[in-house]
Amino acid sequence: MKRTIVVFDFDGTITTKDTFAEFIKFTHTRLSFYFGVLICVPFIFAYKFKLMPNYKAKQKIFSYFFKGMPYSLFCEYADKFSECIDKFLRQSTIDKLNYHKDLGHKIYVISAGGEEWIKYWCIKNGIDNVLATQSALDKQGNLTGKFLSKNCYGEEKVRRLLEKEPDRENYTLYAYGDSAGDVAMITFADYGTMIEK
Repeated sequence: MKRTIVVFDFDGTITTKDTFAEFIKFTHTRLSFYFGVLICVPFIFAYKFKLMPNYKAKQKIFSYFFKGMPYSLFCEYADKFSECIDKFLRQSTIDKLNYHKDLGHKIYVISAGGEEWIKYWCIKNGIDNVLATQSALDKQGNLTGKFLSKNCYGEEKVRRLLEKEPDRENYTLYAYGDSAGDVAMITFADYGTMIEK
């Protein structure tokens, strides 16, 4: 019998909110958050009007808020923030997640979100396989403001899965997502579901 692998997107699929924005709020004061949003408005508009790709806009925003932060502190924030994620879970997806876990299926969470806070949440919820956007560090162990890996979005999600699970003909694939960034994975899957909001 074929193995069964199940892929879940995170933001908007497992959660009802964008955890990238929520994480920035969690790590900054209200004043510094809203001031930063004003500074980043050009990047946000450039992305919305397709003048800048998703990953570039996201990296510009990430760099503004986190460049120079010690990675140890960043991970400490991520661990604490992962506990807050339970406040905005999408229960219908959690039910599907638990259904597949109960059947013993191998589960991956593959997301364009930050690997750190997603990983901590997944570990606390019995999910070992997380593929997400990674952060680059300088020699002193501080965030450079750049991403170590490609933004885990669209076709990159499929590529990252195949790095871990290359024997595609030997497993049945389920995929759950909610946005344009998940279409490639949902199309690639044997059974793909776009989450209704």
